Amino acid sequence: MSAQGTVSDQPGTPEQPVDTKTLRRAVGASMIGNATEWYDYGVYAYLVAELTTNFFPGRYGQLATLLVYAVSFVLRPLGGIFWGPIGDRIGRNRVMALTIILMAVGTFLVGCIPSYDSIGIWAPIALIVLRVIQGFSTGGEYGGAATFMAEYAPDKRRGFWGSFLEFGTLLGFSGGIVITLILRATLDESAMNSWGWRIPFIIGLPLGLVGLYLRSRMEDTPVFRELEDKQQTEQAATGALRDLLQQYWQPILKLFGLVIALNIADYTLLTYMPTYMSSSLGISSTQSDIVVLIGQLVMMALIWIAGATSDKVGRKPMWWFSLTAIFVLAVPCFWLMGQGLVGAIAGFTILGLVFLPQLGTISATFPAMFPAHVRYAGMAIGYNVATAAFGGTVASVDDALVSWTGNRYMPAFYMMLAMVVGMIALVKVPETAGASLRGRSIPCQEPEPATVDGEPDRAGIHNVSGIRDVSRELGARGRRRV
Repeated sequence: MSAQGTVSDQPGTPEQPVDTKTLRRAVGASMIGNATEWYDYGVYAYLVAELTTNFFPGRYGQLATLLVYAVSFVLRPLGGIFWGPIGDRIGRNRVMALTIILMAVGTFLVGCIPSYDSIGIWAPIALIVLRVIQGFSTGGEYGGAATFMAEYAPDKRRGFWGSFLEFGTLLGFSGGIVITLILRATLDESAMNSWGWRIPFIIGLPLGLVGLYLRSRMEDTPVFRELEDKQQTEQAATGALRDLLQQYWQPILKLFGLVIALNIADYTLLTYMPTYMSSSLGISSTQSDIVVLIGQLVMMALIWIAGATSDKVGRKPMWWFSLTAIFVLAVPCFWLMGQGLVGAIAGFTILGLVFLPQLGTISATFPAMFPAHVRYAGMAIGYNVATAAFGGTVASVDDALVSWTGNRYMPAFYMMLAMVVGMIALVKVPETAGASLRGRSIPCQEPEPATVDGEPDRAGIHNVSGIRDVSRELGARGRRRV
């Protein structure tokens, strides 16, 4: 429901238990969609050379290919605005089923586009159209997956279980690298440029179908089902969007700042780095892929530790450590990466490890910044607007900065600036470790006054947490009578 004609509710009972088997299925359903999404983005980044040859031959072909990579991010905010409120209206799981199949089909079709030599200008146009479709669907995918994961996870272990969402991110990237490495090792350059590059994209379809199957077998989250039982979901998608923008614009701004820091580091390390190592450091494409793969495998092995630690010490200390460490270590690690293959592995892995406290706590931190009835929309819109502006543009911005200045440390400086933005946003972010995600109030904040049809509910009978307010009211009346 919208703000009018509702009863505000802050959960006053223990969280609903979820059996381990169901929880693991929920984790798998969320993780496979995230892996599919980032598999596509990773494959595109790792095949920049082949994509340039097939779609943008010419002097500025690589820059054009990177700009098309960014194009898919332009539609992510619109996708968030469209899918997010629907997810708060009809449920997280239904929307996630739609977005994953759109993503998978889009990835598959990229591998089917004829080259520029075959159909001319229609080749890059078709690529741009498909990237737009992928961006639109991705706008609802990540926010939904993070919300789904967070609302299924037990409050006291949300960091641990939520870390597997980003395990899926790294799994998707790593899968893309492995397939690319195998193809480059078994095919000559001519075959790779002709048809070999298509195989990784075509593989995206069966990955998506597996994710669709897993999600179709899951119920919606206990948090959303509780809202439905109490008739507290939004009655219209537009109501969720209106409530979000009117009442929760401050959490959106805080999320925006954190996502700027997160994504500039994320996309620099996981998507731009192969191009950077090849063009700026003189490391071959195969070697750069191996560097990134080794770093990602180390991150995958340890990411659960970051999530579990955040359950014990809190989300904010983890973020403070990561933001500060990246700010201090960015330039030294980029210098180290320029000292040869071994130095590149060490520098990349160090940055990856200090980035883990951010990456491993996303699903526990971001959804908890919004109440349940607008959580999907808040995540989808806030996350994707920042990602469109400061995530998908990272590769092209970094590449342009290095080209214009001749300074190979520009990506490090850009990361440092992003960490400062994240620090500013983090100051006002509440600590939500262990907090319940149920109800129509922001976790770890005082519940809104209970209302019936927009008027204060003085009786307090509709709000368990409102008992304290009723007691204070009765006490004040008694003192006035005396």
